[in-house]
Amino acid sequence: MVLSAVGNLAFFVAVLLGLAWPLATRLRLDHAEKIVASVALSVLGIFLIAWTIYVCALPLEWLWVLPATTAGGLWVNRQSLRNALSDPTAGRLVLAQLLVTLWSVGWLAATLSYSGGDWLADWFGHWQRAEFFLDRGPREILFNGFDPLTSRPPLANIFNGAWLVLTQRDFAHYQFFSTLVASLVFLPAGLFARRWGGERAIAVLAVLVMVSPMYVENSTYAWTKLPAAFFALTALYFFRRAHDRDGSTAHALLFAAFLASGLLTHYSTGPSALVLGFAWFVLGWPFRTNVRWWRMTAWAAGAGTLVLATWFGWSLAVFGLNGTVMTNTSITDQAPEAGVQAGVVLQNIRDTLLPHFMRSLDATSLAQTNPVGWWRDWFFQLYQVNLFFAFGVVSWAGILFLLVTKWQKYPPRVRWFWSAFVVGNVVLGIAVHASAHAWGLAHICLQSLVLLGLAFLAAQWPEVGRRWRLFLVAGLTVDFACGILLQFAGQAYALERWLSPQRSIFQVVATYSVPAQANFYAKVRNQWLFFGDGFIAHGMAVCGFLALVFTVALLAAKPNRAVSGSSP
Repeated sequence: MVLSAVGNLAFFVAVLLGLAWPLATRLRLDHAEKIVASVALSVLGIFLIAWTIYVCALPLEWLWVLPATTAGGLWVNRQSLRNALSDPTAGRLVLAQLLVTLWSVGWLAATLSYSGGDWLADWFGHWQRAEFFLDRGPREILFNGFDPLTSRPPLANIFNGAWLVLTQRDFAHYQFFSTLVASLVFLPAGLFARRWGGERAIAVLAVLVMVSPMYVENSTYAWTKLPAAFFALTALYFFRRAHDRDGSTAHALLFAAFLASGLLTHYSTGPSALVLGFAWFVLGWPFRTNVRWWRMTAWAAGAGTLVLATWFGWSLAVFGLNGTVMTNTSITDQAPEAGVQAGVVLQNIRDTLLPHFMRSLDATSLAQTNPVGWWRDWFFQLYQVNLFFAFGVVSWAGILFLLVTKWQKYPPRVRWFWSAFVVGNVVLGIAVHASAHAWGLAHICLQSLVLLGLAFLAAQWPEVGRRWRLFLVAGLTVDFACGILLQFAGQAYALERWLSPQRSIFQVVATYSVPAQANFYAKVRNQWLFFGDGFIAHGMAVCGFLALVFTVALLAAKPNRAVSGSSP
């Protein structure tokens, strides 16, 4: 299993970095930006090729054009790639990304079953979708027994399915590649950290992300929210670059293409798309008489439309307008009256901002006799669904403190943009969830905001006072212990296997909550082996690997020389 994982990781890195490199290396970007653009374009390119194979009913073996094209492109452009990787900033970004990815894979190796809060079934449905495209299943299928094909966009499912064809088709490999693509969200966050705080901020951000319960859980849970956040943050970065003094049409094209890719990955990108689309015209209003600005706008709109047309054009042709747009829960779960729906939205905003321990709510669905499971779920429902605690138990306060103290230092144009972006995403990101969710909804559309906040904290870390720094480190320690160690101890049944080895796994699972039991029995019923099952006898080795990766990340983040960032 170890050799297979190492080989597949190397294969993944080579294709993701090299497939689109011949295009990315010709763009007027710096080395770090070229690497991020190449990875994002490669993810999009793999989807487009795999989607074409599906639509045209071509043999799946045609997917081997991906590594063949990668090998040729890398050989022809080997010098430019060598130059990019030797750049100090780009090299640090790649190293930090590798550490974050290995960290996520390590925790995936400790996952024997999914559990936590009331999360269930989503991972099962996304695995079904990947299999559907590989098997060309019936279009009237209902995933999980209720979800139609058009209720979710397909980019991540098809992307992961392509890797199963190129490696091995089983659930463990599906988990592995889901985690790899989810971990890529660090790349654009790293670009923002560098933009705001210089080169060292990239390494600091890697540490902050590695102790973030929100990131670690979502990178190991086989669904599509972090891949969507990867595209959303990459689009946002190139949106900001397009509005810099040296902004170009290339930045605008990348912004639009990646924003559309995010929509094809998960509809949680929708709020960002609305806010950035509106902001594009607001920020561009002073240039409305400039032909160059209109040309840039037209090119960007065309690029985004072409990407969206790959899925929506096919869906409209096959399912019609109603079958394409009326199947997502944001529409199907709407209340019959606008006033009632407005009340649901306001309630969800309150429940997402106000942590559960400050409210009274019905927690019978999480009832259990297992104390580890109970405390795990108590913290899970803070770190995963409450907006403030998603940043970290102390980190949210540190970010707010830094914003307040530095607010007046930024130009009014910058302050207005970020205020509108954050508020717009929070309100719309919660409002698009049509049904009431008493625990909170930060995990649906707001994960990119959390990573953006951590990037800001990493950029400002050298300027944080000693007391604040100690306070933050204490909070990060609590985050790691209560949001990561406790979570994965529950998912690995580690304490029970250690303290009560005579009990069967079925006896242990029976002490957990109903959602945790449902996830476990879905695995058993379908006879799936998880990625973690291959490491069940090597728990100490997995712990040692995680300790090694984290130590390297800490050493990489040690202070050396400060490099000033640029405008937000």
